[in-house]
Amino acid sequence: MATIDIGNLDLGFRPQIAINLTRKWPCKQYSGQKKQNKKRLLLLCSVADQKEVKVCSFSKEENTLIEALIGIQGRGRSASPQQLQEVERAVKVLEGSEGVSEPTSTSLIEGRWQLMFTTRPGSASPIQRTFVGVDSFSVFQEVFLKTNDPRVSNIVKFSEAIGELKVEALATIKDGKRILFQFDRAAFSFKFLPFKVPYPVPFRLLGDEAKGWLDTTYLSPSGNLRISRGNKGTTFVLHRETEPRQKLLSSISTGTRVEEAIDAFISLNKNVANPELELLEGEWQMIWSSQVETDSWIENAGNGLMGMQIVKPDGQLKFLVGILFGIRFSMTGKYVKSGSNTYDVIMDDGAILAGMYGIPVEMESKFTMEILYMDDKIRISRGYNKILFVHVRVDRSNKK
Repeated sequence: MATIDIGNLDLGFRPQIAINLTRKWPCKQYSGQKKQNKKRLLLLCSVADQKEVKVCSFSKEENTLIEALIGIQGRGRSASPQQLQEVERAVKVLEGSEGVSEPTSTSLIEGRWQLMFTTRPGSASPIQRTFVGVDSFSVFQEVFLKTNDPRVSNIVKFSEAIGELKVEALATIKDGKRILFQFDRAAFSFKFLPFKVPYPVPFRLLGDEAKGWLDTTYLSPSGNLRISRGNKGTTFVLHRETEPRQKLLSSISTGTRVEEAIDAFISLNKNVANPELELLEGEWQMIWSSQVETDSWIENAGNGLMGMQIVKPDGQLKFLVGILFGIRFSMTGKYVKSGSNTYDVIMDDGAILAGMYGIPVEMESKFTMEILYMDDKIRISRGYNKILFVHVRVDRSNKK
């Protein structure tokens, strides 16, 4: 799959720092950098009192922890001793830094958190032993302390189609960092059943084994990153659960289950999306495509499989790809609407540009562009050879 840097793109929100993603170059001629297999995790946060979304600003120390988690599978199950040391070192640095001073007394700790990493994933609770190390499952922790029934819950989400397991504990705040809990109920919620299936653990008979405590040793001022340590010596790294657009961008940044995230995003937006999808003017940067890398970079560039798409008035379209040292490839053409959400595209004027000078490139590309989803910040489409694309708008214009 082809991906590019998305940490700095302006999607209507303003990133404070760059979060670099591994860049896969579609052309071997310009892969001067050594290829890396490491993935970059993009964490995003919601603005609580607005409907827009922005990229969170992370401190240098927080980024060090995120970098240490790169490449670790099974939320820690497959971590090597060296990786564990790097994570623990980054965790201790954050624990000694200035996070939220009394996490349990702030609303920032409230809500659903997604588990990124845990030490000792093969021990401790039955959930950890059975489910935490399975990457295909999502694992969450819910914290709700400011209610008449304060609770901490662990949740394993198998999939949207199957359902989830939720294990709940009655919670009590001991001090500014520690939560005391006692598990008292659990159940499977399957999408195909109208009732819950009890989780077969007799909490009342477990006595002290059903009790424990959880210290929040670091909570970021943004409320998006949390480190906790449990009574069994387990360390947890969690981040705030994200909404559909954030999940899509996060899937792209990590390179995992992107097409599944695209399908989910389109499905969730069917009721609000305009069935008559117009190709909006502006500069659109490709952040992902389903195209497998090839050796012919010029064909990729000419077919819109890399770089920028600039949609102009009167049916004008340009593909623009930066190559090296100010040298760019440009391909211009026209688009004509052929259906409610389709456009016929003909690109037939290519050139390699260096400053004011250009070398013509004779090539032509014809294809149908199908718009699957579009708003003024993001576009999902099928283009050349029915390849799936995700573009984000990078110009600051509000023109529609």
